[in-house]
Amino acid sequence: MKILIRNIRSLLQTQQEGVDKVCGADMSVLPAIDNAYLFIDGGLVKGMGRMEDFAGSGFTKYAGHSDVHEIDAAGKIVMPAFCDAHTHIVYAGSREIEYIDKIRGLSYEEIAKRGGGILNSARKLQNTSEAELTEQAISRLEEIQSLGTGAVEIKSGYGLTTGSEMKMLRTIRKLKELSPLTIKATFLGAHAVPDEYKHRQQAYVQLIIDEMIPRVAGEGLADYVDVFCDRGFFTAEETGRILEAAAKYGLQPKIHANELDFSGGIQTGVKHNALSVDHLEFTGEEEIKALLGSQTMPTLLPGAAFFLEMDYPPARKMIDGGLPVALASDYNPGSSPSGNMQLILSLACIKMKMMPEEVIHAATLNGAYAMGVEKELGSISTGKKANLIITTPVPSYAFLPYAYGSNKVEKMIINGRPC
Repeated sequence: MKILIRNIRSLLQTQQEGVDKVCGADMSVLPAIDNAYLFIDGGLVKGMGRMEDFAGSGFTKYAGHSDVHEIDAAGKIVMPAFCDAHTHIVYAGSREIEYIDKIRGLSYEEIAKRGGGILNSARKLQNTSEAELTEQAISRLEEIQSLGTGAVEIKSGYGLTTGSEMKMLRTIRKLKELSPLTIKATFLGAHAVPDEYKHRQQAYVQLIIDEMIPRVAGEGLADYVDVFCDRGFFTAEETGRILEAAAKYGLQPKIHANELDFSGGIQTGVKHNALSVDHLEFTGEEEIKALLGSQTMPTLLPGAAFFLEMDYPPARKMIDGGLPVALASDYNPGSSPSGNMQLILSLACIKMKMMPEEVIHAATLNGAYAMGVEKELGSISTGKKANLIITTPVPSYAFLPYAYGSNKVEKMIINGRPC
């Protein structure tokens, strides 16, 4: 399918080939073409430029052809679709009762100790069929697509038994077949310690190492492996053991780290070449030093900090220190029940003092890097996949995080097809 988009108010994130992520001060500069055109063919970006140069571009031959879908984007922004690099979209039912407990003053950890939290979701999921899990998750994928997401990472971790973790990962595999979105699967058996292993945490760690990881790898169900390395969950030593076992099967880490305390999770992630370390509410000079020079992407989840009323990650300090930053939704039933990446951009600006240019980088190219898809997604570059947002008419790209309560997506193009 051929698509010609003309009269674009601003074409954003037009990176040169070979730029895989944006770090530090460079995040304040957003490559863009004003009053632009864009040509797509076979699902890929084939060319772009200023409208004043269109007549001599070589793409004029496609204008007016019956087999070319033309879009007039006057007054609108065209940008890469969001790459949401941290979600838990496969889950069974909601947890609004815990939300009421939270309003009444209970903390996340207090709710977990009463049998809520991750263990609550695990009990529900263990009694839910793959067909029902798939049906629920598809509706969530359709929702986030309508809000601008074109690629998403989905974790297991609400199974906490070998059978149920496999069920979750098979569901994610089915979603890859059913959804046009680019989907990456992450095995998160080490999300919490199940009730039956209470006071026997080492035995559960050994189950993950000896049984779960070989099964997951043997069936090719996961792209990555994750561990919740934090106070009250898994220690840095336990995390290291799990990641060493996963590395033998070619599973690269993506770690939950430092959400609740200085856990050593960031340093552990860097040591084991994690693709990303996520959450990072507790990040100091030592953590920033560890990340500098590494290939690990710090991925911030302001939706969780907002919903749990926690301190936000020090994004400003991280960027000013030279780090790249990605943003993700953490869409899950307990601590961030929203996959709206537009809201995540707004929270990052309002609560973490990130600038509009920085949040766009963080939700597109840096998010793609945190998913391992930066070679094909995350920027508008010749040869990359055409996963794009066409906005409603807006005055500037700063309007995107500014107007936090409205959907600014008018149309999505996924895999080079309007939807």
